Amino acid sequence: MNESSGNEATGNAESGALVLNLECTLAAPPEEVFRMLTESAELVKWWGPHGFTIPAAELNLTPGGRYRFRMTPPDGEPFHLSGEFLEIDPPWHLVYTFHWEEPTPDDRETVVDLSLGSTGKGTRLVLSQGPFLTDERLELHRGGWTESFEKLRLVTDALA
Repeated sequence: MNESSGNEATGNAESGALVLNLECTLAAPPEEVFRMLTESAELVKWWGPHGFTIPAAELNLTPGGRYRFRMTPPDGEPFHLSGEFLEIDPPWHLVYTFHWEEPTPDDRETVVDLSLGSTGKGTRLVLSQGPFLTDERLELHRGGWTESFEKLRLVTDALA
């Protein structure tokens, strides 16, 4: 995976916002990657850190539509995340809110912005998420997204 180097967690000097920025390059074309990001049957194949499963993923892929995922960690009780789709521009752009339904005190709703670009044979996927309340929460999401992107790469490599 090609993770952007340098200052991936950027702070907005005016607001003090903590924002996660990651990117990866995938072998599949943008249309296929967008489908993997937006169809329940495809999302459950790659979403979440290693060892996590997604036994349920509901999506209403319309502006203002909602989604809800049930995630199960390797050792533990299932938990949920949900949100609202803010922008949908297939196959180039997807923006949605991200909310843990069983939050810790340091959780807050964030916004995930996914941009896709053609690399000729594949896709460059760029993620921005934030603002986070603490560095700890940002790092938790960095780990989750990094491992999710590794799993997504395996799925998309099979399509190429």
